[in-house]
Amino acid sequence: MKISRQNLPSGGIMGHEYVSGVRDFASEPKKRVKTTNLSLAAKRRRKLPISMVTAYTTPSALHVDRAEIDILLVGDSLAMVELGMETTQGVGMDEMIHHCKAVSRGAKYCMMVGDMPFGSYEVNDDEALKNAYRFVKEGGMDAVKLEGCRPNTVKKIVDGGVAVMGHVGLTPQAISVIGGFRAQGRTAVKARQLVDEALALQDAGCFAIVLECVPEPVARAVTNALTIPTIGIGAGNGTTGQVLVYHDMLGMTSHPHHKQFVPKFCKMYADIGETIRKGLEEFKREVEAGEFPSEEFSPYKMGKEELEVFNKMMEKDKEERERKRGKTEKDLIDKDEYEVLKLYGDK
Repeated sequence: MKISRQNLPSGGIMGHEYVSGVRDFASEPKKRVKTTNLSLAAKRRRKLPISMVTAYTTPSALHVDRAEIDILLVGDSLAMVELGMETTQGVGMDEMIHHCKAVSRGAKYCMMVGDMPFGSYEVNDDEALKNAYRFVKEGGMDAVKLEGCRPNTVKKIVDGGVAVMGHVGLTPQAISVIGGFRAQGRTAVKARQLVDEALALQDAGCFAIVLECVPEPVARAVTNALTIPTIGIGAGNGTTGQVLVYHDMLGMTSHPHHKQFVPKFCKMYADIGETIRKGLEEFKREVEAGEFPSEEFSPYKMGKEELEVFNKMMEKDKEERERKRGKTEKDLIDKDEYEVLKLYGDK
């Protein structure tokens, strides 16, 4: 029998619309699939920008995944953003794996990349591969990222079955060598060196390369020279994609100590830190004023008969409990007065 609109059920079959007897796939909701290095390469070929966000926890991973960000990087910036360190050099493998596990529980569709910390891949390539395996097997990551031009290390890890993202330009783990958090590739010689480094990493097997804190023309030149995606951070608009840190872009940390670490290139898309501060201050105010919890937030009740029995039980040893409480309070008052007198000075 010839299919036509007349002999099809109203609304199509299983909710699908038909045009001239043909199922209209364009009208169907797009099914989301897991991002991979192959899908990222396809986006580059189609000139579709790639988004990447650095995050460290299950809640942040859930938000990043729901926003349909392509790549979620568990960065070693964890050291500064979450752990309060001055640089990224202090964070170790166990801390990185801990946070990778948390992220992997929250993200389902993003490609997850674990940042190999300082000292985890420099000693020798065998140790680098061993640590890369930990990111995949223990941390639940899809790939790893490592800093600097280390093509032999990259090849060892890729040949071992782990996808690698490269990272050139400003490499924060090497600040003791490069003299701090400084822009890179600002001379012709240094810029050409970045191009050569990126090409070497591509030849070694990297599926993508991060370009950090380099002039826009240099980042564009590197991008045009490669056949793999480039992810820029402080590198202008000429890269295949862009990355920012979750806490920075959302204004999570409003304290001046943290604001001094927010890079100049970071655009704040929200000011969540200020909202958090106001919420905490309002909580404190309501607690001190006796307004929280109100009846609305005190949901658990006791039956009238049970309450009467409970009150009778409490009456039985009331005098003994009050005597003990009085003695304890007197001891505490005596201790407080002793402290105030400061018999041994300010110590």
